[in-house]
Amino acid sequence: MSSTIPTAAGYRYPLLPGKVRADVAVPVETGAGTVTARMMSFTGLVDGREHIALVFGERQQEVPLVRVHSECLTGDVFGSGRCDCGPQLREAIDLLAAQGGILLYLRQEGRGIGLYNKLDAYILQDSGLDTFEANRKLNFADDLRDYRPAAQMLAALSVTAVQLLTNNPDKARQLTDYGMEVRSTRTTGAFVSGSNRGYLTAKREVAGHRIELPDAERT
Repeated sequence: MSSTIPTAAGYRYPLLPGKVRADVAVPVETGAGTVTARMMSFTGLVDGREHIALVFGERQQEVPLVRVHSECLTGDVFGSGRCDCGPQLREAIDLLAAQGGILLYLRQEGRGIGLYNKLDAYILQDSGLDTFEANRKLNFADDLRDYRPAAQMLAALSVTAVQLLTNNPDKARQLTDYGMEVRSTRTTGAFVSGSNRGYLTAKREVAGHRIELPDAERT
């Protein structure tokens, strides 16, 4: 598969697919028990980072359900309540294990600003800024994530069309720009708590995420 991507100047140039580097069977714990997924690494990705794919199900669907999940060490691993990333990841794994599909795990911590800068942003958030205002205070854009590697990984898996599990319209927009057909989108659950309500509100109001927030007194 060869696609094209837009550059800042408005020109386009070829986007080559990545290549599967390793394909390893890995037992994965889910809410329904242990399942076996294929964990894959890649070469030829535009940013050179160690992104991985988990493929669930023995036979891949023609238009698979795909979750593109950006790394969140604080939420995914340590269970931080400041975001909804950990619950979204666990929900996606359970869903993909039950229905089949692909999880792309992208190494783009903190919407692309990195772990240390993300913790610096937390300090600013504690002073009253929202997550986007904190990034700007640190001289970063609202969201630096680049989904070209995701398109390359899907191309390496011979996927040309997807059902996308996301609340973020930018993911569908970028994947479409990079040659992937997004047949449909499906929202994740709304994992709201007193600790992350402000974060989720900012994602909805600033970045247009599709998140249904219950009344504050219910969280």
